[in-house]
Amino acid sequence: MWRASVTPAVDQGAILVAMDVQIFGVKNDADVRKAERFFKERRIKIHFMDFKQRNPSKGELRRFFQKFGEEQLIDRDSKRFRALGLHTAYYGDERWLEIACDEPMILRQPLVRSGNNLSVGPAEAQWKEWVG
Repeated sequence: MWRASVTPAVDQGAILVAMDVQIFGVKNDADVRKAERFFKERRIKIHFMDFKQRNPSKGELRRFFQKFGEEQLIDRDSKRFRALGLHTAYYGDERWLEIACDEPMILRQPLVRSGNNLSVGPAEAQWKEWVG
């Protein structure tokens, strides 16, 4: 289930906006660690979804596929992609979505979501826009 919220918070008379982000990936990926560090430095609450512990659901990935398509989401240079022999495969987005749900290690990481904002891979400039 997708969870993202923007709730006003009051801090000594000033109104701050509390923001939650979801980060999808694996902890040992350098780009995932950069995303975590970026949001932690700004004291933004993170919900981390580790691909090694749980595969993402179709609903979780569908928004990313609708916005970016398989060309931007599938990491054709990943070890898992090559190990599965997918380098010769030509599928549509729906089939890639099914494969990615079962084999999330073929996806570019991190996948980051905050409300309706989505990003794939290291996208610090985009994240800065989100936090204002």
